[in-house]
Amino acid sequence: MTQGKLSLANKASNGSSSEQALVSPAPPSYEEATAGTSAPCYNDVEMLTEFTWDDRNIRRVFIRKVYTILMIQLMVTLAIVALFTFCDPIKDYIQSHPGWYWASYAVFFVTYLTLSCCSAPRRQFPWNLILLSVFTLSLSYMTGMLSSFYNTKSVVMCLGITAAVCLLVTIFSFQTKIDVTSYQGVLFSFCMVMFISGLVLAFVLPFQYVPWLDATYAALGAILFTMFLAFDTQLLMGNKRYTMSPEEYVFATLNIYLDIVYIFSFFLQIFGTKRE
Repeated sequence: MTQGKLSLANKASNGSSSEQALVSPAPPSYEEATAGTSAPCYNDVEMLTEFTWDDRNIRRVFIRKVYTILMIQLMVTLAIVALFTFCDPIKDYIQSHPGWYWASYAVFFVTYLTLSCCSAPRRQFPWNLILLSVFTLSLSYMTGMLSSFYNTKSVVMCLGITAAVCLLVTIFSFQTKIDVTSYQGVLFSFCMVMFISGLVLAFVLPFQYVPWLDATYAALGAILFTMFLAFDTQLLMGNKRYTMSPEEYVFATLNIYLDIVYIFSFFLQIFGTKRE
């Protein structure tokens, strides 16, 4: 009897264990499944990513790469501006041949549209750096020609003001808790106001020049692109509402460089003194 009871108990225990073996274990939760993993999840349509900003080393490399290229661009622009401002033969040549200005403007416009609207050229090495170099040279020529019409002391003063403003805005963007990237609607509305004002000035100024009107427009433009500089810097940081993919280092450099050049151009219109 005891052996029969033991055999029945063994069969019952074996049956229950086999039933438990047939039952599949519960699936892990999302936190358990994703713990310790860093699988990339890029989105080619948007410039945002979730994976890369979790790794601080990737973000540091991205920021370092952007600012290295930016420093090279600014040094090239500064050299061309200094050459066009201090060298009288070159200054006289470019002022007497405005066709080069319009040619550089056409190159600037084409390369800017290519880098801004086409993701493939700005991500494919080395074509992205070649296009960025052509863009930098064309915009540097335009900036240098604009500076040649102003007094040398005015150009140097505006360069110093631009450097100080950009440094303060960069420090503010890195330290502040204000999320500038969430104010896209404000920047878009400001851009529309500047666009309409520019069209109005294009018709008003040739017929009746108002001295303070040009300066007011330049002041508003300097404020706008200072805000854009803070916006693009926080996109580069990646710890705000909107971030930029590390693959878009050329696009990030393009935006920040363009903001700085426009800030300098507007400051030159505000504080610059025309050559007699």
